[in-house]
Amino acid sequence: MSRIEKLYESMILEHNKNPRNFKKISPCSCQAQGINSLCGDEYDVFLNLDKENVIQDIGFTGSGCAISKSSASLMTEMVLHHPSSYALTLADTFINMLLSKDYQKDILGKLLVFENVKNFPIRVKCATLIWRALQQALSLNPINQIVSTE
Repeated sequence: MSRIEKLYESMILEHNKNPRNFKKISPCSCQAQGINSLCGDEYDVFLNLDKENVIQDIGFTGSGCAISKSSASLMTEMVLHHPSSYALTLADTFINMLLSKDYQKDILGKLLVFENVKNFPIRVKCATLIWRALQQALSLNPINQIVSTE
């Protein structure tokens, strides 16, 4: 295993062990639930937006594998205090990274840690689950949206 692979692996393991923003926000502006029934991952994402649609607070709860939990943790760090439009662009780019060869690397920053997940197709749904829930929450904006990866 190369030095960079070890670094990436340690970042994923660290975010799994000590997830950032692992909390329920109540009340919240919008929320969505992501469920991957194939592996049992299930997360809720909660957001508070200000009047300019900037994410003032974000949290997630639930359970799943190391890939899904670390993806959720890093997602919350990357979108906090950014406009919802940026969060949606980042979500699209992250999902594109795992589903195609054509994506904008420069926007992803430390999310590139998940780049090799595309080599494990069953894990792609784990990594993208929380991002799809984020898209659902921000796009539809009503409370209690459920997203399934089936």
